[in-house]
Parts: sequence; C-alpha cells; structure tokens
Amino acid sequence: MIAAADLATPAVAACLALGYLLGSIPFGLILTKLAGLGDVRAIGSGNIGATNVLRTGRKGLAAATLVGDALKGTAAVLIAAQVGEAAMLAAGLGAFLGHLFPVWLGFKGGKGVATFIGVLLGLAPLAVLAFAAIWLGLAFALRYSSLAALAASAVTPAVLWAMGRPDAALLFLILGLLLWWKHAPNIRRLLDGTEGRIGQKG
Repeated sequence: MIAAADLATPAVAACLALGYLLGSIPFGLILTKLAGLGDVRAIGSGNIGATNVLRTGRKGLAAATLVGDALKGTAAVLIAAQVGEAAMLAAGLGAFLGHLFPVWLGFKGGKGVATFIGVLLGLAPLAVLAFAAIWLGLAFALRYSSLAALAASAVTPAVLWAMGRPDAALLFLILGLLLWWKHAPNIRRLLDGTEGRIGQKG
C-alpha cells in the first residue's frame, strides 16, 4: 500500500498537475472543428467525447477522438512512472479530472470513459482486457455505449483488487464514481427508454 506521505511530495503534485493539463486537451472539440463540423457540443448529447462525435456521421473522427482521449491518460501515467507508483496514480487522477473539468472549456468537459481506459492501460494493461470484454459485449448486444461503460467501470475496481493492486483499485473506485456521476443524465434516459444508441445521429 502507498503511504499518505508518498502522495504529499512536490514531485507527485507536479505529476497530478501534468496529468490534469494533458487530460484537459479536448480532442473531440478540436478534431471536429478542424474538420469543419463546428462545435460538437451543439449536437446530440452536447458531450465532447467519441460517442457524440460519432453522431456527426464521421467514424474516423470518432475513432481519433477515442484514441486521443485515451492516450492522454496513458501518457500522463507513463510520464509519471519516472517518479514512482504514487506519482502514476496521481497523474492518472489528474488526467481524468482534466478531461471531466477542463479549464479551457469553463470546467465543462467529457464524461471520462476513454480517459478512464487510457489511465487503466497505463497502470494495469491486463485489466483493460476485462473492461474491453464487458464494454464490447454489452455495446454490441444492446447498442448503448453509456450502459456498457457504466457496467465495465463498475467491475474494474474488483478486477484490480483481484490482481493484487489495492491502490489502483481505490483510484478506479473514485474514478468510477465520478464517471457514474457524470453519466447521471444517461442513467435517467436509460431508465425511461430515451437514451441514444451507438451510431444514432444527433
């Protein structure tokens, strides 16, 4: 277990800040504007993530958004690996918070699924397989990206705990709670049957 003192060092704080700055890069917004599609926040769910970018009908842009949002989390963790495990956890938290609350967009960002995956890839690559299996299975069967992500994120802390990674499990419990909170509107729409399906245009 990582001691609290390990988290309260200047190097760890710097990695938290670096993670936040990387995580706050809004790839969905940048890519759609560069493609001449305007502000992606004006369509569909109003989100800047890959699922909403897909509603523009541009699958390539949606894929690029997914990769960008994921890899910024992975990059933050791998850079922090030069400092230590506590710094990696801090950088992962920072990247996730940066995506959810980017300073450049008035702290109104995405819902965090891709960045969640990217941080997980940096900290525990094998755990990504469990997340992907759950997400892909549910997304393919039900065509609800949000439901698939919610289920996969809920299982992730248990997977990490089973792998002997209690510190990472605690981090992903926190990230998962934040992810569920950001998906509150989706949960309401799932319950009343109005949630948009994968591939549905805004």
